[in-house]
Amino acid sequence: MSVIRRIAREVLGDESLARTLWKRLDIIGDIAVLKLPPGVSVEAVRRVAERLVEELPYVRSVWLAASPVRGERRVRERLIHLAGERRTETVYREHGCEYRVDIARVFITPRLSYEHARVARLVRPWEVVTNMFAGAGLFSILIACWACPRRVYSIDINPDAYKYMVENVMLNRVDHIVEPILGDAARVVRERLRGTSDRVLMPLPELAEEYMPEAVAALRARGVIHVYLHVRYSRGEDPRRIAGERALEAAVRAGAPRARVIGSRRVRPVGPRTDQVVVDLLVG
Repeated sequence: MSVIRRIAREVLGDESLARTLWKRLDIIGDIAVLKLPPGVSVEAVRRVAERLVEELPYVRSVWLAASPVRGERRVRERLIHLAGERRTETVYREHGCEYRVDIARVFITPRLSYEHARVARLVRPWEVVTNMFAGAGLFSILIACWACPRRVYSIDINPDAYKYMVENVMLNRVDHIVEPILGDAARVVRERLRGTSDRVLMPLPELAEEYMPEAVAALRARGVIHVYLHVRYSRGEDPRRIAGERALEAAVRAGAPRARVIGSRRVRPVGPRTDQVVVDLLVG
């Protein structure tokens, strides 16, 4: 049993609640972010947080995610400080890269770590990549470090995310490959990136289907689009199949009738019978 789960069990006195809380905890740099399980009070979680700071030297600040990620900037409207240092900025390390982030200003989750690496391994040398919803630059920078692409256009509409992206590009010494761009991805593609790219990333499920026309327009005659969707499903249904059908329908509406699914996977659960799913589309 992990130290974190043991602490939660000792404080809450319930193995089931401890397991639920443990599954709802993310550690980003030296900051821990907790989500409140049903039936657990904020004060009980605060006691867990205080123990985490006392017993784990790599955790220096603990926050409660008191609202979901929402809005075009993809940030939480409300974070409650639970224990340790009262700060939200940290340095997060993943796959040999470093990222300076602020959990109150930029969307970031370590639960996408495998997906960052999976996509980076798929990129071929000298590809041109457009990341339509880049955040602080994690997908873009890892691709630049691992895959030797010719160019990565890294777009985000959140000024804070753009600021950290610029800093992280310099921090990881990939400024000769990654070009940070501040703005709405659809407008950026229409105005300057049409027909430029071999691969497009759409890691914002709320806008992926709506922005599919611009993703298709960004590609050369043939290319790959990684489409991330939130999928609700019933018992016995496969969320990957549902996501694949939705992605193909969006591609056909966007003018790519010959698109086909070349891969899909469940990325992470995001709610009751709701998963984030990625669909890899070959277009052209």
